[in-house]
Amino acid sequence: MHRRHTLDFLAAHASRRPDQARTVERIRALVEAHDDCLLRSCVPGHVTASAWIVTPDGRRCLLTHHKKLDRWLQLGGHVDGEGRIELAAVREAEEESGLPLESLSLHRAAGELQLLDVDVHVIPARRDEPEHEHHDLRFLIVANRERPPVVSDESHDVRWFDVTEIGSVTDEPSVLRLVDASLEMLATGQAVRE
Repeated sequence: MHRRHTLDFLAAHASRRPDQARTVERIRALVEAHDDCLLRSCVPGHVTASAWIVTPDGRRCLLTHHKKLDRWLQLGGHVDGEGRIELAAVREAEEESGLPLESLSLHRAAGELQLLDVDVHVIPARRDEPEHEHHDLRFLIVANRERPPVVSDESHDVRWFDVTEIGSVTDEPSVLRLVDASLEMLATGQAVRE
């Protein structure tokens, strides 16, 4: 399974975001140690991809109220073996929001596709699935306009929020971190459809 693409993203992110170096190192270690890291069957955890979806000005973002975790979060999920992690993030964005694919564009900063953020978090055990970690690579995706989302069967709700409202619906540090990171990244680049 091809892991070089993921490792390249992680190396570039570590050089741009030294504050996230420890998290990058944890994810890099998993990727290097497990050739099946892009599959949900990988234990003790696996790589996932998230989409922080914003309007072109970055002032509104789309969150999902996740059924299993019962929290407002960014959209995303399992990469299911997709070696180009960014494509998994776009797929998850489309599936979980109901927004048409042609309305979603990956943001490129300084002409280059970059990670917005990285995070490692624990997913609690459920039925036949043991507790495990998601090693999440997060991408900034711009919706060309604010369209009404469609709630998928993975969510209780999907809704647009003004970025100033995010703190009133979630206290997840990893979600709150995405607000500032996205506004900073939007100042340097453009959205490009893959």
